[in-house]
Amino acid sequence: MAEKLYRKIRKVAVVGAGTMGSQIAAHIANVGIPCDLLDILPTELTTEERANNLTLDSPAVRNRIAQSALDRMKSAKTRSPFYLPDAAQPIRVGNLNDHAAWLADADWVIEAVVENLNVKKQVHARIDLHRKRGTLVTSNTSGISIRSIAEDLPEDYQECFMGTHFFNPPRYMYLLEIIPTDKTRPELVEFIVDFGERVLGKGIVRCKDTPNFIANRVGAFAIMHAIHLMLEAGLTIDEVDAITGPPLGRPRSATFRLGDLIGIDILVDVANNLYECVPDDEQRGLFRIPDFVSRMVEKNWLGDKTGQGFYHKRPGERGSEIWTLDYNSLEYIPRAQIEFDSLDAVKRIPDAGQRIKQLVNSGDRAGEFAWKCISNVMIYAASRIPEISEDLVSIDNVMKWGFNWEIGVFEMWDAIGVPESVERMRSEGHAIPPLVTNLLNAGQRSFYNRAGGARAYFDLGTSDYREIESRPEVILLSDSKANGKVVKSNADASLIDIGDGVACLEFHGKMNTIDLPTIEMMVEALDEVKQNFEGLVIGNHAVNFSVGANLVLMLQRARNKDWDALGRMGRAFQDADMALRLSPKPVVAAPAGMAFGGGCEITLGADRVCAAAETYIGLVELRVGLIPGAGGTKEMAIRCLEGVPLDAGGDPFPHVKRAFETIAYSKVSESGAHAKTLGYLRDADKISINHAHHLYDAKQMVLSMAADGYQQPQPRMPFVLGEAGLAQFKLEIHLMRRAAYISDHDVKVVNQLAYVLCGGKLSAPQFVSEQYLLDLEREAFLSLCGEEKTQQRIEYTLKTGRPLRN
Repeated sequence: MAEKLYRKIRKVAVVGAGTMGSQIAAHIANVGIPCDLLDILPTELTTEERANNLTLDSPAVRNRIAQSALDRMKSAKTRSPFYLPDAAQPIRVGNLNDHAAWLADADWVIEAVVENLNVKKQVHARIDLHRKRGTLVTSNTSGISIRSIAEDLPEDYQECFMGTHFFNPPRYMYLLEIIPTDKTRPELVEFIVDFGERVLGKGIVRCKDTPNFIANRVGAFAIMHAIHLMLEAGLTIDEVDAITGPPLGRPRSATFRLGDLIGIDILVDVANNLYECVPDDEQRGLFRIPDFVSRMVEKNWLGDKTGQGFYHKRPGERGSEIWTLDYNSLEYIPRAQIEFDSLDAVKRIPDAGQRIKQLVNSGDRAGEFAWKCISNVMIYAASRIPEISEDLVSIDNVMKWGFNWEIGVFEMWDAIGVPESVERMRSEGHAIPPLVTNLLNAGQRSFYNRAGGARAYFDLGTSDYREIESRPEVILLSDSKANGKVVKSNADASLIDIGDGVACLEFHGKMNTIDLPTIEMMVEALDEVKQNFEGLVIGNHAVNFSVGANLVLMLQRARNKDWDALGRMGRAFQDADMALRLSPKPVVAAPAGMAFGGGCEITLGADRVCAAAETYIGLVELRVGLIPGAGGTKEMAIRCLEGVPLDAGGDPFPHVKRAFETIAYSKVSESGAHAKTLGYLRDADKISINHAHHLYDAKQMVLSMAADGYQQPQPRMPFVLGEAGLAQFKLEIHLMRRAAYISDHDVKVVNQLAYVLCGGKLSAPQFVSEQYLLDLEREAFLSLCGEEKTQQRIEYTLKTGRPLRN
């Protein structure tokens, strides 16, 4: 019976409209599932409600908590919980008093109320009164015992109950911890694991019902240990964040910025919960809250949500400035410029493992602090096996997926060197956990290895390696490379056989910028695929698909007036993109993260696109005083008129104007779905919800196109407006300049853009060749490269990461 009930989730109810509950509801809506969002009744009126003569019995008041949460999410200016504004449509708001009956319609009820066991027990008792028998019910909690929440409820409830710990914010954070109890039906666990991965796009880690599960047990230790170590070493907050961020393979939020993001009160609650619940933990004392942090909570300095925490943004002479807490005086001071030789030495090392290894062996204060941080985290994580997890892979995954570490704890240990680091730990008086001693006693030197080509991990239970299950939905290019599947390669890109007659073109230069080696590999890949493969995927596992052309090299050539080299590269890039579009075999681009400028143009050149849900794609060349020069302007000129009846007396100018505005305003999509509304993706393109499945999904598109009898595309004849359209654009540009919306140099750049989109000074609207538009585009691009103010914009952006208005 249960198997039939959970074959499909048709509707979800979320009880609790706080930060987590509301954003979980938003992500449920993102994937198109109707969701009810319920909260308690307000106990008093707001000033606005009194002014409108409302009472506590007014429906708008009774639903206010959930409605306000929904309104906040819909109006978010940055990092919206929704893929698109209208993604909020499937959410219905209500309250638990008037609308508890809605729970009977839900296939999945998620409780996300305050982290208080008694409150959660009361809420679940109420859910039990209204849910239909067999309904899946889960609690979103960061550490409360799952079994204790439902222990007083009927057997049927406990069999259908488990923990689902989403990470904040749920749309963006990949990790979802699943915590069954000993009474949860195994088939329901398997169902929610599959649903979370396939439908919600999450990385699933199954956890034991131990205090704070896996991620917050290890993650809280890492944060609290760094705080205590800072006090012991006498370092500043700025110094610790400089060390524990990217140099240690962690995000820029590092330690204290992360605390402000999480909420210092939340961090304190997690640490206090661990201190109370793990009396036998050998490192229990580190979960004691330092006095200065307790005083911060008393002052309501809780981080971003209260406007100040470890850091405080305040007005300054040049706009807002970030000041840092001096934990001795509890006053804020200007941020200091941190200088450690070891940090300077490692910041340009792209490989996280090599970077960390060099840092911890550097010997200066930063290196010593880094070593103490990670060596204690490694020992702690290894000591928690099998208490919190049977395998080390789960611990590595939660730190990568829940805390955005570049590599996991045990991957880091392998990179540093297990035997060497253990010798150092012993010399410092550390007790070595059984997992590690068993590994070394077995004559092994690493936690991971490749047995027969398959990746394996060292298992404590057997004191031997256990193969990591390979799944067809997860294509790892590193595995393909290790198994000898590289077909061609150079410094910037590789062509890799990913099976079933499909090849993958992987970019792997710095930030995946596009240079001549990248372009050359594009051409070679197409030749190889034409002869020996069914089709091509263009994708990688990097954070960003490609941030565009190599601006450093471009600026250097422009300053040297090496127009021939710039022209050759521009022509080569255009030709490569056209070759993608006209390939006799299907080509699917698989962008994820940033696909800017040239990265966007490569995407536009593919037959189809399989974008990741989190794809931020855009033609952003106007930010540096250029126009798209590798086919992007041409492609948008074509796409804006697709489906527009040109012989029915309609005016095509508004459609061309939309393309003009998309490029002129450097519009970037806020999601893969949003990219469709901007015209960067077509209706036939697809969105891959789980980034681990991304290359597989793109590969399936290639195979489907090949199976359907793929026909090689032919050159198109774009329709352009000529001088008539150009005159309209010039008038609008003139009015924008008069209103001081744009600068004189902006006028020069957007006039070039309009010139290309309209096909130049043609006497009448007409059809032209793609090559004609490409030639105009390239000439305009080169002309703008020669402008001093464009060169200033490029230089400024390279230095600051921000656009220059000159």
